[in-house]
Amino acid sequence: MTTFDDLLVEVGEFGVHQKTIFFLTCLATTMFPYLYVGIVFLAFTPNHWCRGPGVAELRNECGWSLEEERNYTVPPDSVDNSSFSRCERYDIKWNATSFSCENPLSFLQNASVELPLTMCEDGWVFEEGSFPSIVTEFGLVCAEAWKVDLSQSCLNMGFMLGTIFLGFGADIYGRKKCYLFSIFTTSVAGLAVAFAPSYLWFNIFRTLQGLFSKGGWLSAYVLITEIVGMEYRRTVGILNQMCFSLGMILLAAVAVFIPAWRNLQLVATIPCFVFLTYYWLIPESPRWLLSRQKYDEAQRILQNMAKRNKKHNFSTDIKAVQIEDCVEALKSPSVIDLVKTPQIRKHTLILMFNWFASAVVYLGLVMRLGIMGGNVYINFFISGAVELPAAIIIILLIDRIGRRYPFAGGNFLAGASCLITAFIPDDQYWLKAVISSFGKLGITVAFLMVCFVNTELYPTFLRNFAISVCSVLSDFGGIVAPFLLYRLAAIWIEMPLVVFAVIAMIAGALVLFLPETMGVTLPETIEEAETIGREKKTAPKATYELVAVHPSAETSNDK
Repeated sequence: MTTFDDLLVEVGEFGVHQKTIFFLTCLATTMFPYLYVGIVFLAFTPNHWCRGPGVAELRNECGWSLEEERNYTVPPDSVDNSSFSRCERYDIKWNATSFSCENPLSFLQNASVELPLTMCEDGWVFEEGSFPSIVTEFGLVCAEAWKVDLSQSCLNMGFMLGTIFLGFGADIYGRKKCYLFSIFTTSVAGLAVAFAPSYLWFNIFRTLQGLFSKGGWLSAYVLITEIVGMEYRRTVGILNQMCFSLGMILLAAVAVFIPAWRNLQLVATIPCFVFLTYYWLIPESPRWLLSRQKYDEAQRILQNMAKRNKKHNFSTDIKAVQIEDCVEALKSPSVIDLVKTPQIRKHTLILMFNWFASAVVYLGLVMRLGIMGGNVYINFFISGAVELPAAIIIILLIDRIGRRYPFAGGNFLAGASCLITAFIPDDQYWLKAVISSFGKLGITVAFLMVCFVNTELYPTFLRNFAISVCSVLSDFGGIVAPFLLYRLAAIWIEMPLVVFAVIAMIAGALVLFLPETMGVTLPETIEEAETIGREKKTAPKATYELVAVHPSAETSNDK
């Protein structure tokens, strides 16, 4: 019986046609990190303190620097006397009292009582040289700091809802249509974010970006993995992941030169409109067309593929390609299909938790860069660069020892690194940075492996939908991660790392209950998916199929 993979051998498994499409999808992938983790720059929080009534006029009159103004108007931090309070000020009306410019608080030296304190009722002063962010523009500090968490959670809420919606659409209406719809709507919403007049509208537009982005990104990556031969699916998966990491590195470089959040938003959004030209440059997945019995269109695309790949002997009538249980292949995917049979149900639950764990730990470690001190641009650059070895590790291991052990090992490495980092003294900054980098490396491996394994455990008619549903838990993890990070860090700066460690360890243990899929052909039916790991391997070479949810990927690839 002729299979679609047999057709790919005849028309070229990874020729000019596939390489061109893959290159185009990679370009789009490099833009996704801004949406997924750009909150590090959008919501950067500089040093700040309370603004007192009349202080600005007094500072101009006395010629004070911002540091002198701070020293005179706010008390020391109640926990760390070497620092200053960011959310309280002396309850003094500077514009209604006469003070000495040299020592305006000299009257305190002989006072028997301390000055009363009050909250920041008149806004905040941000340190000199700080660039505009949503924090400085909308005053998201102190009692309003939780709104930064909410902004990232709104994005991931959009991811969660949109992934199911577009994932279902990609299996019913096609990969290409969903991808182009996603590009257009996400780009329009991105422009709206740049001109958001208030915090409320900022969150509304960010939610819309999430709603339309990740599901479309998934559709594009499923498309490219469906048109390359088995032995090349690993290559396109790893390279696409590296493009996400390169996008993080590029984002750090761009943010250095364009730090203001509205300008950065525009620079990251406007190029995305160019991707609408993919309407003419990228064809529909012929594998999907075949599964929907659209033989003429599939035949035309395969003939064009053979021509561009210089395979002039292609003459197979695509109607000769058979799909087992054609009725099943044509039916609409359903959530019930993910839980009604024992093995698929087990796989679904384990993968869901791993999507959740990968997103929580990955996003938590990235957003932690904004509160750990040091240069945020350098820290973000290193965070992206450390992901690149993860791709090499997977290339070296998955053909030798399979999927499960690298998958579980990535989680265990992330968990152990987070736990060790939490208890390294603060004065050993570089040691903490190195160990936490191993954590980022480990969770990147795990994020990429959950993409591998998710696609290899489900039949064709259910594959995109299953990825979308399972990866919804990564979006839920993205909703939870900001609150875990910032609220727990307010109690103890390293407490989030301990929580991340526990989550990653549990995820690694659950992976060991999944079947090994190395060398197993992609299942076409539920019956085949149920027997994965129970029968002898049927392919001499490993079968790979990935989705680009990175995170979120989510997100997306997500990872």
